[in-house]
Amino acid sequence: MDEKLLYNVKEVSKCLGVNVHLVYVLIRKGLLPALKLGSLKVRKASLESFVARYEGMDLSDLDNITELKAID
Repeated sequence: MDEKLLYNVKEVSKCLGVNVHLVYVLIRKGLLPALKLGSLKVRKASLESFVARYEGMDLSDLDNITELKAID
């Protein structure tokens, strides 16, 4: 079976373990690149790049992304 190249928003939310609304916010703010092909789609490479780019970062406030502080 071929690996998928594009993921819809629901699939992205499952991959990231977040709700669908947050995926739309990430796309709207330009943090997660997407394309519209019928519905919004995210390339697998873009999803992997997003995770790598923001590893070690606190995305709780998307208007103020900071480095993740050590957890006590």
